[in-house]
Amino acid sequence: MRIIGIDPGTAIMGWGIIDADGSDLTMVAYGAFTTPAKQPLPDRLVSIYNDLAHVLEHYRPSVAAVEELFFAKNVTTAMAVSHARGVALLALRQAKLPIFEYKPLSVKQAVVGYGNADKQQMQHLVQMTLNLDHIPKPDDAADALAVAMCHAYAAPYLNRIQEDS
Repeated sequence: MRIIGIDPGTAIMGWGIIDADGSDLTMVAYGAFTTPAKQPLPDRLVSIYNDLAHVLEHYRPSVAAVEELFFAKNVTTAMAVSHARGVALLALRQAKLPIFEYKPLSVKQAVVGYGNADKQQMQHLVQMTLNLDHIPKPDDAADALAVAMCHAYAAPYLNRIQEDS
């Protein structure tokens, strides 16, 4: 199964693609889409959409995992990121991918085994699990790989639940 993980953002949207064969996870590619802060929001969203559509066409994932948003303070930032997340969901759905959404706490628990893990712990486990020479940069790309890994770990259980329904 080829999984694309998405860490939503307007300024930087991280993406990471892994292949999962049982418990064997292999990094395929990762990166981040960036948009200029001074660019109007609609233009930033078009850029994110086009960049993500290109990645989807090139790597052809079979499923998508997207991190849910969590913002405690800045409503303005939350709204802009929500727009970018919506554009990502649109691109993923137009590519006819099943989409699974995970809370940041769930991603940390799946990857590190601890819901309050810090960014360094997450990045280190992503590097170790995927046998990478270095921690993926930017941080958003490492986070996106972690979201994809979370789905790889959850998929067998989700499939079992679906079969029992």
